[in-house]
Amino acid sequence: MALLADCTMEVEVMPISLHPVRTNDEDFLYELFCQTAGDGLSALDPGPRDAILRMQFNAQLQTYREQFPRADHQIITLDGRVIGRLLVERTETEHRCVDIALLPEHRSGGIGTMLIQDLLDEAAEAGKPFLISVLRTNPALRLFNRLGFKTTGESLTHFAVERAPER
Repeated sequence: MALLADCTMEVEVMPISLHPVRTNDEDFLYELFCQTAGDGLSALDPGPRDAILRMQFNAQLQTYREQFPRADHQIITLDGRVIGRLLVERTETEHRCVDIALLPEHRSGGIGTMLIQDLLDEAAEAGKPFLISVLRTNPALRLFNRLGFKTTGESLTHFAVERAPER
């Protein structure tokens, strides 16, 4: 799918595409996990750090499989290069973004906004709310506020945000 981004007041077409996660994507998914979740462990020696990250990565995958068994798990590519992942579950009552992650060099450039906007459009067309849980420290909270999401719950670590379909 070709998506549009409004960057520096010029519209640029970004050749973003999605494909289902395959077995050979696991190394990339682990590296992406390390780059998004591993910051707090950077002071550890590589051996223990890798063991902890591998355990957390496997636990996250297992949790997602158990809690969101019907979710579509997709790889995000830009110009044919793998740059992230998207996990979305669509049910009879809602569409939920379980996880979206981009490599650091592809953040804050409009890609996440385009993907979320496409998902919002899809949920609105289906007449369903779109939900996502966001880490309290995640800079993407500004994006969700800008896109009209409302906070519907919170925990010590996350905000639950939702955008109802427009009527």
